[in-house]
Amino acid sequence: MKLTWLKCTTVPLAVLLAGAASSATVLAQSQSSSSSQGSSPAPAADPSIAQRKENQQDRIANGVASGQLTAGETANLEKKEAGINAETRADRAANGGKLTASEKAQINRQQNHVSNQIYRDKHNANTAHYGKNEVGQRRENQQDRIAQGIKSGQLTAGETARLEHQQKGINQQVAADRAANGGKLTAGEKAQINHEQNQASRNIYRKKHNDKTQPNAKP
Repeated sequence: MKLTWLKCTTVPLAVLLAGAASSATVLAQSQSSSSSQGSSPAPAADPSIAQRKENQQDRIANGVASGQLTAGETANLEKKEAGINAETRADRAANGGKLTASEKAQINRQQNHVSNQIYRDKHNANTAHYGKNEVGQRRENQQDRIAQGIKSGQLTAGETARLEHQQKGINQQVAADRAANGGKLTAGEKAQINHEQNQASRNIYRKKHNDKTQPNAKP
């Protein structure tokens, strides 16, 4: 009788223990669910000064590669970017490597102005027309190399501005020569343009392989 009584009482005890474990599990799941529903994701941080600069350079590089930005437009945009970069460096140097809240706000306003100009320049009627001829293909190749240098960070804003200013001068010379010869170029003019593009090509190479790069430049 004693053994039978013990055997009978162990069954309800096991059931009680299993029920308690199940209740604890449900309670933990409920608390976890409530905690998950009560918490909201942390807001994304505002883009940093460096991220904003990189974004502007990517947009300019895309415009150069697509032909939406002419050499003159790119030179003008990059001259402004170089100015903002110089101002940022000066501000940091004066404040132990940091920027004050007002300096950040000022830089952001300047980048907003440049951003609007990038959009306008990329969507206006001015586009780069290269043509199928040798001179046009050489111009397009130079622009592709410059765009790649901007995208990779090998070219700084100042370097890009100078390179595109050089390309702008060659383009103006080509346009003037064509206008004076019924839309064509003489053999001598083609040779002169090719000589100038050779100089520009070496300039692009040197600037892409010197020690000046954008922050976070890609190898």
